[in-house]
Amino acid sequence: MHLLHLSLTNYRAFTRLDMEVQHRIHLLVGGNAQGKTSILEAIYYLATFTSFQAQHDRELINYLTIDENLAVGRIVADIDRAGKQHRIEARLILEKNYNGNGRFRKEILLDGVKKGLQDILGVFNAVIFLPQMTRIIEDGPEERRRFLNLFISQALPGYGVNLAEYSRVVTQRNALLKQINERSSDVGQLDYWDELLVQRGAAIIQARIRAINELEQYSTRIHQELTHGNEVLRLEYQPSFDPLIQQGGQYHLPISRQTARLDLGLDEIKHGFFQQIRAARTEEIARGVTTLGPHRDEMRVLANGIDLGVYGSRGQIRTALLSLKLSEMNWLHGKSDQWPVLLLDEIMAEMDLQRRGDLLRHIADYEQVFLTTTDLEPFAREFMGGNIIWEVKDGFVRISDQAEL
Repeated sequence: MHLLHLSLTNYRAFTRLDMEVQHRIHLLVGGNAQGKTSILEAIYYLATFTSFQAQHDRELINYLTIDENLAVGRIVADIDRAGKQHRIEARLILEKNYNGNGRFRKEILLDGVKKGLQDILGVFNAVIFLPQMTRIIEDGPEERRRFLNLFISQALPGYGVNLAEYSRVVTQRNALLKQINERSSDVGQLDYWDELLVQRGAAIIQARIRAINELEQYSTRIHQELTHGNEVLRLEYQPSFDPLIQQGGQYHLPISRQTARLDLGLDEIKHGFFQQIRAARTEEIARGVTTLGPHRDEMRVLANGIDLGVYGSRGQIRTALLSLKLSEMNWLHGKSDQWPVLLLDEIMAEMDLQRRGDLLRHIADYEQVFLTTTDLEPFAREFMGGNIIWEVKDGFVRISDQAEL
């Protein structure tokens, strides 16, 4: 899987950009705030239809067009997937109404036909690494849940449907819990929402159990390579509702529990989840919130048994994150037999010579890679000679004449 052509219109700092893309590694070189990361963001947007930087998609539209009555930002890419070509287009539309406020909407097209989000997720896959993504390991569990949701949704389209519906159910159920507590409403009204919560939530839990287990298998091997055998990486899934029934007084190691969860069927997870939700009903009414479910799941990242989110050094965390991202590449490839596009933002900046060499050797087998850098010095001339260099400056891109370097 790879890009053939990328076009941006009124996207971030780019008024207009049209680039033919090669089936190789691309180096995007330029100073800070020139648009390098925006190109990576645009490519990744076509895989997930969400921005890793903007809080709202309307922020992606070129700010110079915002004062117009109609502002439209477009990302268009021609891709090759298993020998078949497709065109994916995202339109970001901001219309001003009579009182001056903007109404935003986005349209997604596949081969010129408008599609719903769940109809197009998975057509194009990408994996992205940014320096600020260390928060996946360092920050709260919502960052790790988002990481899980983004990569699982690319391979399992039904997962995104369940997520959206589950989120809606939690919101409605929380409102009802507060109403019951404040107005002494009929508790039986919860039955309908409990059924929906369990149905959608169980499917999410089962998908996460399998994805985390498979991701760990890849990441353990890759991390050992990147650390030259000095560290063993483990991913510990800590579901808010654990479908693996624990016998009283019996202690289970996290690894054995994760393996045991793989044997659980969807019906078993649903049954246990329903029982726990019913048992927690009184407490949830008192608190006015849904206390159990995948919206409160956690995943911890450990190296040699040490929780990196608590005790990891900066170097350990960056290496572990890189291992996770390369594992994500392998996981997505295993699901579709197509290599995703890899997007690496300033990855070389804090690496020593050995780690730089390890990384460049590792990515050589991928179909298409985009790396940003402010400085070409970390890259060997032989590496640059075999790949494409894009110079990015002030929202413009030109292919570099390597004779000038």
